[in-house]
Amino acid sequence: MASTAVDVEDLLVRVKNGDDAELAAVAREVAALAEEGRLGEDDDDDGLLVPALLVRLDAAGSAEARVSVMAALRRLAGCVGSESKERLASIEALSSIVRSLSRRDVDERTEAIAVLLDLSDIPQVRQRIGRIKGCIVMLVTLRSAHESGTNDDADKLLHILSSNPQNVLLMAEAGYFRPLIHYLKEGSDMNKVLMATSISKMFLSEHMKSSLGEDGVIEPLVQMFKYGNLETKHSALGAIRNLSSSLQNAELLINSGITGSLLQLLFSVTSALMTLREPASAILAAITQSERILLYKDVAPQMLSLLNLSSPVIQLHLLRALISISGHKNARRARSKIRQNGGVQLLLPFLTEKNVEIKIAALNLTFHLSKDSSQELAEQFRETHLDILVKIISSPTSRDEKAAAVGILSNLPVTDKKITEILTRANLLPTLISLFEANITASVTPQRMRLLEGIAGVFTRFTVTWDKKLQSLAVGCGVVPCLIKLLTEGSVDAKSKAATSLAQLSQSTMALSKSKSPRWLCVPPSAESYCIVHSCQCTVKGTFCLVKAGAVNPLLRILEGEEREADIAVLEALATLMQDEIWENGSRVIEKASGIHALLRVAEAGDLSSQDKGIWMLERIFRLESHRERYGEIAQALLIDLAQKGDPSLKPMIGKILAHLELLQTQSSYF
Repeated sequence: MASTAVDVEDLLVRVKNGDDAELAAVAREVAALAEEGRLGEDDDDDGLLVPALLVRLDAAGSAEARVSVMAALRRLAGCVGSESKERLASIEALSSIVRSLSRRDVDERTEAIAVLLDLSDIPQVRQRIGRIKGCIVMLVTLRSAHESGTNDDADKLLHILSSNPQNVLLMAEAGYFRPLIHYLKEGSDMNKVLMATSISKMFLSEHMKSSLGEDGVIEPLVQMFKYGNLETKHSALGAIRNLSSSLQNAELLINSGITGSLLQLLFSVTSALMTLREPASAILAAITQSERILLYKDVAPQMLSLLNLSSPVIQLHLLRALISISGHKNARRARSKIRQNGGVQLLLPFLTEKNVEIKIAALNLTFHLSKDSSQELAEQFRETHLDILVKIISSPTSRDEKAAAVGILSNLPVTDKKITEILTRANLLPTLISLFEANITASVTPQRMRLLEGIAGVFTRFTVTWDKKLQSLAVGCGVVPCLIKLLTEGSVDAKSKAATSLAQLSQSTMALSKSKSPRWLCVPPSAESYCIVHSCQCTVKGTFCLVKAGAVNPLLRILEGEEREADIAVLEALATLMQDEIWENGSRVIEKASGIHALLRVAEAGDLSSQDKGIWMLERIFRLESHRERYGEIAQALLIDLAQKGDPSLKPMIGKILAHLELLQTQSSYF
């Protein structure tokens, strides 16, 4: 039986004039007719149905109508004439469909991708889709969406569109890198250069850099650099440079063996390769942030040998690379090797370098090299070099520059009296105190932290126990208030150094208090100046008294904190109040400041040296009956547990405490 003829005119009228509901209904009818093969090129002689549907697609107000229209267009694409197909493949038509990719309705997005996927068989469509603003970005977004069917179709469409290199670049900019990496691995030489160049110019977030590394971009780029022609090498280095700031990629690059090739390039005298030296040195500066570089023991000496053979830009990159290498936690051997190869002597001329960035880099590298070889460094530093550092500190230079200079001075051996004389003569101490006061209230930055740590380190030189004249000079200049502030405002390293200085000063208090005690008094001592620990009139300036300085409370607060690195320095300071002649008074002061809980915390959580010192103090504290009555019950469980499970060297002193608490006989084997 012959099928009923389709009234195209009626369909056109309803498409053009119907509301959204009518449009959806007629579109479904068109789709069904096309599916049945009853609506083809012969039925729509004038090819008006497709243009009419495209007009209504843009104007339709409901998602249901747009979904139905796109479904109809998808069915018609397979049966209409070439003119209608061309209309479907036009930029205007494709733009209308692409707009539906960003709408809220899931069905609409799914249908839009399905239409584009069906139309992608047409060569012109594949060329045009990438040119429609936002299309590739939306497809990449939908590819990652958790929508059944949508993400698979988006992935298929992106794969089809990736036959065009320009589309691949747009995908990469949207964060989808797999097609780009495919071109780098298997594309023509021209496309490889195109892809590498695009990576070099692209803004990449840290996440994007990591994603590229995980997806395998490093290996083909390294191969291009090693074996390509000059243009290929240049594009590959540009891409690697942009990727190398990611720590993850730095490790991948080191593992790829690129380090040796980069150094070989820097040593090369071939004129054609000169333009590659700057990016090569920049990559070295970036990848050395990974501690894996320490496995390559000859890298640092080779960089060092290149310093005086390079332009300022390359010098700066090399210095930054050496700073990264020598600054790693486990870089002691690397620093030693740099020093053995004349690193310090090579750097000293840079202290007066006019290029500020190079000068700061040289200072920072010298600082790192001074960390574990203070005596060796002191032997190479002449008075002129020390004067240069003091001048940097006292001049209006950057905080970074000052921090490096102060850091170097803080690492020089405090036992070197000649250095102390030179620095005293140069008026360093008042300069440092002024610098401290200008920075202690500044906003917290890594540079501020380093500066304060360095200042705290230099203060330990001026408070050494064997030079009371120097101690008096330091206290007279106002070093004690600075040390107290460091106990609350500084990093754990600065706190530790400040506590060391306070301990050194406090060790002199007993001798000073005896020498200053009068044989007879016309008037009784004032309550304000009388010290309950030293049983005499004490002052900060006169006897360097820890109690009068207000140091006890901030020292104990450090022990109560979570950071344990400053414990031993703090305990050494507090222990000066527990010396044989004054331990009873010192115990009472520490107890009054809630210090027994802090000491028990150290006994529980500190390292062995801190535990040893803390338990020594607790033994003296628990000699007093009032302390045993108040804290004995709190302490005994911890002490028994520590005696059973702790280091055996602690047992004798713990045994004494337990004996004080009458939990153990004095004849016990603990002793």
